[in-house]
Amino acid sequence: MKQRPYVIVRTYSAGVFAGELVKRTGQEVELRNARRLWYWDGAASLSQLATDGVSKPHNCKFPCETSSIVLTQAVEIIPVTPAARKSIAAVPIWRA
Repeated sequence: MKQRPYVIVRTYSAGVFAGELVKRTGQEVELRNARRLWYWDGAASLSQLATDGVSKPHNCKFPCETSSIVLTQAVEIIPVTPAARKSIAAVPIWRA
């Protein structure tokens, strides 16, 4: 089975998500094993987050992973490096 690319998706109004890209049709994107990136610290932009990850993981607010999500109105899709993916996965689950 081919490994799915891990990406960050910024949407028009639903926020930012990181996950495995299943399918993209126009502005609709389906992700698996996705986390909402509600707040991040230690990266100046989504581009840096996708490249380097976060340097302050305990200050980030990333809720638990969801098995699948369909996002509409995707504005950008950024490939994530293996190091950045490891950094995102290391952020503790944020719960309110």
